[in-house]
Amino acid sequence: MNILVTGSNGQLGCELRKLEPEYKAYKFFFTDVNELDITIPEKVEKFVKMNKIDCVINCAAFTNVENAENERNAASLINTTAVKNIAEICAKVDALLIHFSTDYVFDGKNHKPYFEGDTASPKNIYGKTKFEGEIEILFNAKRAIIIRTSWLYSSFGNNFVKTIIDKAQNNKLLDVIFDQIGTPTYARDLAKTVLHIIPNTKPKMRTEIYNFSNEGVASWYDFAKAIVEIKKLNCNVVPVLTKDFPSNASRPHFSVLNKSRIKKDFEITIPYWRDSLKECLELM
Repeated sequence: MNILVTGSNGQLGCELRKLEPEYKAYKFFFTDVNELDITIPEKVEKFVKMNKIDCVINCAAFTNVENAENERNAASLINTTAVKNIAEICAKVDALLIHFSTDYVFDGKNHKPYFEGDTASPKNIYGKTKFEGEIEILFNAKRAIIIRTSWLYSSFGNNFVKTIIDKAQNNKLLDVIFDQIGTPTYARDLAKTVLHIIPNTKPKMRTEIYNFSNEGVASWYDFAKAIVEIKKLNCNVVPVLTKDFPSNASRPHFSVLNKSRIKKDFEITIPYWRDSLKECLELM
């Protein structure tokens, strides 16, 4: 199977690259914007046809939630328009599309974990452009899996874990928000799940949406506290309210995802978030 990975220099793409030697049956084509600009449909179509791509794993995304508020066009180009391009081209060649979305498609007013069929109502530009990307796939793809995930981190790239380590090493006190609740997700766990899903998809499936994060629930404060404790850093983490941190983007207060569907359909077991965090931190 020939698999194209777009946005392969990001957290998830790097994790897939690291797993490549374990999947001998797959031939991977790892690309980023310098090798393949997914905003130009002609280039994507040429690449897909020339390399006889059977599956596209789209890891490319505009993920900076703050910047998206002032850069709507840039966020929309990557998170929506480029996604439409890929969906249409995958449909032309009957390739499977794996795409990633976000817990930020929800408004956070729930008090129980979100199912895939719950109403999406994003509160910020990032969430809106990602949801619009989902809609483009639903309209234009033949065979696709959309995976909504949350609070992604890795030993690669820039993320919350690395930010906390850096700040905790340089400060004795660290204020972290405690009234936003979700689940940290180790990109390695998500990458492994994707590579398990690919050979287990039904040949005549249409587009499906699944939730995936690590198991358990945490606030950003809990997440930061765990990072500092596991790394044995000499820093006191202090819980603060969202209102104490002025922000361009509004974020959901509760965005825990229900993973029962993906666990049942693909017979997977998902690790607890703190166990995966410890595994990741051992690499850093």
